[in-house]
Amino acid sequence: MQRPALLLLPLALTLAIAACSPAEPPAAADPAATPAATLDGAEPAPADVAPVEGVSGTYVIDPNHTNVVAQWSHFGFSNPVANFGQAEGRIVYDADNVSASSVEVTLPLDGLSSFAEDFNDHLRSADFFDAERFPAITFKSTSVESAGGNRLKVTGDLTVKDITRPVELDVTVNRFAEHPMAKRAAAGFDAVTTLKRSDFGVGAYAPNVSDEVELRITTEAMVAAPEGADAAKG
Repeated sequence: MQRPALLLLPLALTLAIAACSPAEPPAAADPAATPAATLDGAEPAPADVAPVEGVSGTYVIDPNHTNVVAQWSHFGFSNPVANFGQAEGRIVYDADNVSASSVEVTLPLDGLSSFAEDFNDHLRSADFFDAERFPAITFKSTSVESAGGNRLKVTGDLTVKDITRPVELDVTVNRFAEHPMAKRAAAGFDAVTTLKRSDFGVGAYAPNVSDEVELRITTEAMVAAPEGADAAKG
């Protein structure tokens, strides 16, 4: 009956020796292999992104492939979103002189959707956007600047409820190319910004419902269709 114990004895001795042996010190980090931005706790800088070759032209925004999504904190319990759909407008892009480019957008509030009918009605009420009196939100750029690589900085005037404030958009240029369905020049952009809704007269329930709102925008636009031609529906 002692045989199992004898068989286990070598294993026990091996574990005991290992426990008493000094641990191998960890290999020293190679400072040259560590990104400089991480040495002081900062995030490493993103890799350089090659610029997208732009094509000059006036591009009409496609409402079927454009979303302006707002997100906020609701009492800290959830982070709901609302989409300002049916965008109208145009993007003038000057590939030779980016600062000569411009953006104009109108967001009709009848295209606003929170994905819940009761809340849609509340957002359009006088508590928030008062859509009966102020049926649309507008944005008109005041400057467009290259921010390196495929990035732009677009500054402009955002008007909500007849209140106009400057807003800065961080823009990513996604693509310039011929649209495969429409066979016309097309362009695509994403953009983000953060703003305070109280600056625009829609600050109800702040700060319990967060005053800061994040906007995420994606848009596709094409040069105007020849007269009589149909827009792409894909």
